[in-house]
Amino acid sequence: MGTLNIGVIGAGSISEHHLQSYQKNTQAVIYAICDLNEARAQAKAAKYGAAKVYTDYHELLADPDVDAVSICTWNNTHAEISIAALRAGKNVLVEKPLCRTVEEALNVQQAVRETGKLLQVGFVRRYDANAQLIRQFIENGELGDIYFAKASSIRRLGNPGGWFADQDRSGGGPLIDIGVHVIDLCWYLMGRPKVASITGNTYRKLGNRSNVKNLSFYKAADYDASKNTVEDMANAVIRFENGASLMVDVSFTLHAKQDETVVKLFGDKGGVELEPAVTIVAEKHNTILNVVPQTDHKALNVTAAFQNEINHFVDCCQTGSMPISPVEDGLEIMKILCGIYESAEKGIEIRFDGSREEVVSP
Repeated sequence: MGTLNIGVIGAGSISEHHLQSYQKNTQAVIYAICDLNEARAQAKAAKYGAAKVYTDYHELLADPDVDAVSICTWNNTHAEISIAALRAGKNVLVEKPLCRTVEEALNVQQAVRETGKLLQVGFVRRYDANAQLIRQFIENGELGDIYFAKASSIRRLGNPGGWFADQDRSGGGPLIDIGVHVIDLCWYLMGRPKVASITGNTYRKLGNRSNVKNLSFYKAADYDASKNTVEDMANAVIRFENGASLMVDVSFTLHAKQDETVVKLFGDKGGVELEPAVTIVAEKHNTILNVVPQTDHKALNVTAAFQNEINHFVDCCQTGSMPISPVEDGLEIMKILCGIYESAEKGIEIRFDGSREEVVSP
């Protein structure tokens, strides 16, 4: 297959990472851009040299010259657009999360199986060079049996507002927006074990704290402080069938000293921290060692990770290879996210029946 004609659906802030990366890939051509806001789509098309501009994604998908699409839209449209794109014969890279519910994820998975087309979920942290380095250590047995992991993504003031704060469009708050990244990274490096049970909590204590002054934070393009229907904070303990466990806590806003991202994994032969800086903990000759790999970046390099993700997607489209973040993984992560929300809502532990692709309560 020659160069790919790419259509980008959704021209908001996250699309910049996709567009910049496609522009640097010699096997991809940014062919079409679609956004409900025509002026925004036109501006991105002018910036990146796209030949076509659409305001209706159905029209983009009907264009026979489009080979593959990146879906960079609100979470509540991910499943709908992914399924339509697959059925239109396009390969798909869909931003995380795959969708909002397990049911939607199952429908997307079914569309992938029925069409035979490729779908890659945008779990961008998997594509970071440090994550892949640590994966090599793990696969070669350096950490032994990984039985415990900790993941934190804490913002003390970081509710983006707009669609991020609208439950209907986002599906949730910090858990589904930023928590998904660190949960997925831990789960991926732990070997993608099957979930056995989840106990979760969500809190709505501080609101969006739009009253706070003298401290700036990222705001969505449609920022509106008057509407906020998502949680402030969430935490959970996730138990897996192999006996391993994962503790997670995430927030859009919290009375914390500072923002904090933590990713740690512990095995019976060693441990590793990926965030805030890569460090491997080992035991040699009856001595504990903190080993710091010599790498270009000590923590996540977002730009490079997106470039790796896009390069991988283009390569999979051309070779027919399975992406390292396939639809099946998107489904499993949705089970975890929805399990945390359900546990918090019902105040109970959620147990998973391994023979069924759904969450069941005790």
